[in-house]
Amino acid sequence: MKLHDLAPPKGATKARRRVGRGTGGKGHKTAGRGTKGQKARNTMPAGFEGGQLPLMQRIPKLKGFTNPYRVAYTPVNLAALEELGTDEVTVESLVAAGLVRPKALVKVLGQGTLTRAVRVSAQAFSKSAESAITAAGGSVERVPLPYAHGRPPASGNALMNR
Repeated sequence: MKLHDLAPPKGATKARRRVGRGTGGKGHKTAGRGTKGQKARNTMPAGFEGGQLPLMQRIPKLKGFTNPYRVAYTPVNLAALEELGTDEVTVESLVAAGLVRPKALVKVLGQGTLTRAVRVSAQAFSKSAESAITAAGGSVERVPLPYAHGRPPASGNALMNR
């Protein structure tokens, strides 16, 4: 027996009913749609609910807004800096260690403890993280935000020029 010899047993499969093809197709005349009326004709729009306001119109389209000036930071805790084991921590070293994604803005948060002096440069620091780093003998350096992530420059209104 070969693959092309396989077939379902007699009577197992049945041809589909061909409606709307005249009397030869067995679903002749009204083709299972009953007689007359809107549903018998081909004019029922998708999602029509009999005159009731359709669901797609009832649900709200857009709610709220997205702030174009929002600055999203990737948080890094002091415990992660302690595990890093280096004396100088930059955004590039955090990317190399796999703690943040490339082009991410980093905010150092104060969860965990720091036992050695570390020079940290990032875009933002929490007050507790900044005090913990300086208390351990380290230093904090704020990296300026790139233009794409920060507010537009003071000269000219960027929203008016759109």
